[in-house]
Amino acid sequence: MKRLMTIITASLLAALVLVSAGCGGGDKKKEEKKGEIDMSKPVIVGVNPGPHAIIMENVKKLAEKKGLKIELKEFSDFVTPNSALAAGEIWANCYQHEPFLKATLKKEPKFDLVKAFNTALFPINIYSKKLKPGDKIPDNATIGIPNDPTNGGRTLLLLAANNLIKVKNPTDITTTVRDITENPHNIKIVELEAAAIPRSLDDMTCGAINTTYAIQAGLDPGKDPIIKETADSQYVNIVAVRKGTLSDPRLKIFQEAYQSKENAAFIREKFPSSVYIGWKE
Repeated sequence: MKRLMTIITASLLAALVLVSAGCGGGDKKKEEKKGEIDMSKPVIVGVNPGPHAIIMENVKKLAEKKGLKIELKEFSDFVTPNSALAAGEIWANCYQHEPFLKATLKKEPKFDLVKAFNTALFPINIYSKKLKPGDKIPDNATIGIPNDPTNGGRTLLLLAANNLIKVKNPTDITTTVRDITENPHNIKIVELEAAAIPRSLDDMTCGAINTTYAIQAGLDPGKDPIIKETADSQYVNIVAVRKGTLSDPRLKIFQEAYQSKENAAFIREKFPSSVYIGWKE
């Protein structure tokens, strides 16, 4: 009887070890499964309407061929996409240049956002309803510029490059109206919200308008500008993500789709002379 009890006890102990091992294995599998990326679920990318959204629709098709599903979420302003990204409401955004992101992070240091890769250059050009392409901007002209620090400075550098004003440092992206050192043509600078400038052209000689807003307003960035920003501008747009997303393998697929030959050809065909390729081909 004693020998029988010993055998039973040993058997029970062995069974417990097997059950324990089985549970551990199951937990490990669950952990491994939890760490896997579900490619069947789309990633959400924030964009502005217009060229950004149009190009991203093409990227979406190219990425899906590589196994990555993308869902687009449009934002009508320049502020909300970064707030939404920082809050985890979207996976990435594609609408801003790096100087704008850096300026945002100075204001919002808690935003753990970084540049992922370059996309395209959406030039900021000078448009007018009173002047035609080829006309010179006259003395005493009123020029509207964006009131956000990066695009305002960008416009002032553009005006300086075309000898309308002089600034302290013609390459300083933080340039403001206080940095204007000479104004030989007595130009009046009016700072407005970027989205409002197209609607205000009737009240000004001309205005600096981002490509996104220009196209929405029915302007042709290839034909209509009085002054054009050139393709060597330092304001190339980027994809921004949360820092932890840099190690996400889906980001590589996204970049390959965006910077593909197929997408470059699409951009050139869809936006000739108005959107430039921002990466090395």
